[in-house]
Amino acid sequence: MTLARISLHYLWRRKLSTALNVSLLAFGVAAVTLLLLTSTQLEERVYRDARGIDLVVGAKGSQTQIVLASIYALDLPTGYVKWSEAQQIAQQKSVGTAIPITLFDNYSGFRVVGTTHDYVTQYDARVAEGRLWHEPMEAVLGADVAARFRPRIGSTFVPDHGLLAGGTGPHNDHPYQIVGILARTGTVIDQLVLTDLPSQWIIHPEPQRSESALVAEPPADDGRTISALLVRYASATSATALTRFVNSFPDLQAASPAFETARLFGVVAVGMELMRGFALVLMLSAALSIFIALYHGLNERRYDLAVMRTLGATRENIMALLLFEGIMLASFGAALGLLLGHLLTSVLGFALRQAQQISVTGWTWYSGELWVVGLALLVGVATALVPAWRAHEVDIAGTLARG
Repeated sequence: MTLARISLHYLWRRKLSTALNVSLLAFGVAAVTLLLLTSTQLEERVYRDARGIDLVVGAKGSQTQIVLASIYALDLPTGYVKWSEAQQIAQQKSVGTAIPITLFDNYSGFRVVGTTHDYVTQYDARVAEGRLWHEPMEAVLGADVAARFRPRIGSTFVPDHGLLAGGTGPHNDHPYQIVGILARTGTVIDQLVLTDLPSQWIIHPEPQRSESALVAEPPADDGRTISALLVRYASATSATALTRFVNSFPDLQAASPAFETARLFGVVAVGMELMRGFALVLMLSAALSIFIALYHGLNERRYDLAVMRTLGATRENIMALLLFEGIMLASFGAALGLLLGHLLTSVLGFALRQAQQISVTGWTWYSGELWVVGLALLVGVATALVPAWRAHEVDIAGTLARG
């Protein structure tokens, strides 16, 4: 009989203790895996959504709010920008590209964004079915929106005013016709309904007050407004001059996506570290539990180990037996923990998709998970070292004499 079969037989004979030890370690590995998958995907998504956008021009207010609302569709705009002022900014030599967006309405919680075809190009999106809009009141759905409603090309829908589900009332007199569906990109555009700017101006002929604005907006010069302008610099050296120019407008301000996202991650990182610490405490608790199980198991098996020595097993064989049991427990715990971590990430991703937030998936793999497995195996080896050494030093004659 091999050492592996002996170890498996022993662990199987102590099913409850083995299951508890494996489960405790699995919970720790699952927690670390969940944090790794979610934090990595969220970070990738945040930087992917903001890639190529150097500056966001919005109404006076919180710069963080401007970035969250305009790039990530996670907040309300701070106000509105006059179209004439947006054009002045877009015509500056320091501007490479300027993409206007309007955020007035929603379709069952999904934001309806008035913009140009440059917005689609910004996220490298392609049409999976149908075409892009060419006329007012035509709309193109992102992949998540299409997956939720499964519409047919040519069908219509009525948007609700406001950015929250239900809004303040439907625009029954202005239905949109669906002319296209975009392929999945893994960016914010998957969760948007896109149309042109004139469509939004047709539905909202008068300047609208922001739901988050503290004061009423001054009347626009020609009644046309947008929510924000997404800007890419013509050159990096023009950043300071353009920011100064934007801030010279009494009702506008410039926000840097790179700066705001870095600040947000700085805040979120504290919570992530606390959760990571909790997961490591779980793994340390599992290590202590495995150590206690192996140590007490050694005391119970002293006679059996002494008999094995008399039958020809070497000290190294006995030591390897205990080490192998520790590695087996750690391997089972790591495998179960990885599976559970990916499953929990998938459940979290489903919940986030239902809430129409930045989603994650458990159907992916990151090289960092190898470090999690390695840490779990290290725990198994470390906890088995002391019991294995004591088994190595067992007194055969004394143990057999005591029976």
